[in-house]
Amino acid sequence: MSTPWKGAPELALVVDPASADAAGELDRGVELLHEVAAGTRPATLRLYRPSPTVAFGQRDARLPGFPAATRSAAAHGFAPLVRRAGGRAAAYHGGCLIVDHLEPTGDAVAGTRARFAAFGDFFADVLAGVGLEAGVGEVPGEYCPGEFSVHGRHEGVPAVKLVGTAQRVVAGAWLFSSVVVVEDAAPLRAVLTDVYADLGLAWRPATAGAAEDLAPGVAVDDVEAALLAAYAAVVRLGERERTRR
Repeated sequence: MSTPWKGAPELALVVDPASADAAGELDRGVELLHEVAAGTRPATLRLYRPSPTVAFGQRDARLPGFPAATRSAAAHGFAPLVRRAGGRAAAYHGGCLIVDHLEPTGDAVAGTRARFAAFGDFFADVLAGVGLEAGVGEVPGEYCPGEFSVHGRHEGVPAVKLVGTAQRVVAGAWLFSSVVVVEDAAPLRAVLTDVYADLGLAWRPATAGAAEDLAPGVAVDDVEAALLAAYAAVVRLGERERTRR
């Protein structure tokens, strides 16, 4: 099992319950990041199942088609938000698991690329543990393309993107956020098809899939359990802390 961090031997564990506040879910990660940087919170692992959201990148917000794209997202029932990290538009909902890993550090910028590579390997191992053939690398034509996307394959079927990752750093800490798509990919493909058309960005809808497409019966609970077991094998996890109602 690859280890995606080189610091804290213990992580506080935050498991947020479901909410209907997409903006609050996104902002909470940044709040935790600043708490870790200030030393008022230890290194933390946060898990939550998000409300339907299209998280646009900063570059998306400057495109002429951005207003139309936000309307398309809302029409599909997805909250349109602009995230502070980079990348292009990504969509997620309650069939996904979002994993925020936060650690204090003296130089948050150092090791950025190494974290992308190590977390990619880590999540590929987690998905392999629930029965998927998973690897790391950009899928041609994928939404929110990235060198360290985690993809899955099955019996010759073209690869589909299963995990997208992003980082945010501040003085004294880093946040590595991962979106694992486990169930119900159809609404994600539908909203991304319209959003990317509005933005004028090319992509292949077939690259948007879910873990259950490749390993039928796999649910978010299974991936969460496998993820926590993978973490527990290499780091101490604190008692579950619920931060929001």
